[in-house]
Amino acid sequence: MASRTDPTILIVDDFRTMRTILKKRLQEIGFHNFLEAADGLEGLEQIRMNHVDLIISDWAMPKMDGLSLFQFLQSQKALQHIPFVMVTAEGEKDNEILARGAGITHFIVKPFQASTLKEHLDEILAADTPPDNLN
Repeated sequence: MASRTDPTILIVDDFRTMRTILKKRLQEIGFHNFLEAADGLEGLEQIRMNHVDLIISDWAMPKMDGLSLFQFLQSQKALQHIPFVMVTAEGEKDNEILARGAGITHFIVKPFQASTLKEHLDEILAADTPPDNLN
């Protein structure tokens, strides 16, 4: 990630209201740089045109769903490093198993609290932080 303290987060969801809710929840926990896309194809365009540090994507969307977006990113060496959080109303265990089988390690079922989102982002940011210099 370019900036641990204020990463650029791409929010991909076909419902504008959900994108707004996600931005508000992210602002509650201290994030302020957002890009938006209404589906995976628009998300790819945002990634092509902008630096993106983290993606939060809905699963079910027209044109390109969140799982297909993730799988495309994983197929591209230059993009597979971008942390990805799947947010979905699809609470079925089979969907979570499918997502985890594809390599998605951060999976959040709607509705959720800002604290749940914070836990996932803290884990992502901690994993991306180099260890402190012990000298």
